[in-house]
Amino acid sequence: MDKKRLIIVDAFAQIYRGFYAVRNPLTNSQGQPTNALLMLSKFLLKLEQNFPSKEGCFIFDCGKPQFRLDIAPDYKANRKPMPEELKAQMPFIEKIISAFGWNKIREENFEADDLIGAVAQKSECDEVLIITSDKDIHQLVNEKIKIMAPDKKQPSGFDIRDVASVEERFNISPHEIVDYLAMIGDSSDNIPGLSGIGPKTAEKLIKQFGSIKNMIANSDQISNKRWREKIDSSHKLLENNIKLVTLNVNVEEKFWKQPNLTNRTTPNFKEIAQLFAELELKSLFKELKDIALEYHQKLSDDDFIFEKQANSKESNSDDLFNFSEKNNVESSNKPNESNDNNNKHDQPDLFGF
Repeated sequence: MDKKRLIIVDAFAQIYRGFYAVRNPLTNSQGQPTNALLMLSKFLLKLEQNFPSKEGCFIFDCGKPQFRLDIAPDYKANRKPMPEELKAQMPFIEKIISAFGWNKIREENFEADDLIGAVAQKSECDEVLIITSDKDIHQLVNEKIKIMAPDKKQPSGFDIRDVASVEERFNISPHEIVDYLAMIGDSSDNIPGLSGIGPKTAEKLIKQFGSIKNMIANSDQISNKRWREKIDSSHKLLENNIKLVTLNVNVEEKFWKQPNLTNRTTPNFKEIAQLFAELELKSLFKELKDIALEYHQKLSDDDFIFEKQANSKESNSDDLFNFSEKNNVESSNKPNESNDNNNKHDQPDLFGF
């Protein structure tokens, strides 16, 4: 019996990854920027070929949760505004994701990481694959939930991380990730760590004590005087960092009542063909035809001829995606995310508040 699989995509992590992967100007004949659209389309085609699934969703950020700002007013204050070239592509990005049959999930006052945790843990599927390289998300990894970190070195294009590979990569268990990040901080989210306590020291202390709570209670057993003094003087910082890093999976009941929350629909290949034609993504035509045949749908050359309706209105980004300052959306990861969050602090804040 085939495993029932759910694929969750950290939406802005993947969108930004594609946007920064092609930095040379790339537009269609109408001047529409298409670099992020090209890379996202290639990504979706790869998923359709190599990781077919009947359940899946793209999860988007929906602003900075107030509870995190109450703890740390400067939380993610280092993010830059979304580049105009990417903002111009967002309406088409939303259309392409939908045309491929993926649900788009966002919830007010929840970050994507929180919703990813909630959906992954609630899922009744046999396997949950989360496409991201965010270190925070590694706290979710267990026997059922795995990380699919984009990695060009892998034949599949992804480094699939289970419990064993997380332990090998970070030298700690997934359930220790929160305490680990609380100690070293996360510059990408503007979370300061303990000065003088780096990854190796944090690993050593976690291995010795098992948790920050136990380490604080038994700090007299820390042999290094400088470390001991730093821990003893940083209880509040550690307490706040744990709250910031821990995923909030307590989503209201109404969230789960949304119809077909993670059930995918069959890709609408004719709609995708029209979008590719309008965007002039000609290099993807053949691949789309081949994948459509796997679904017993045949695309003709005529399907790739875009004819703009005379009375049709131009897509408005405000209709498809709210770019107001009240509904700020955070960026996640830049390209080459196989290095985890090394450069994530350079990521723009989509709306720069």
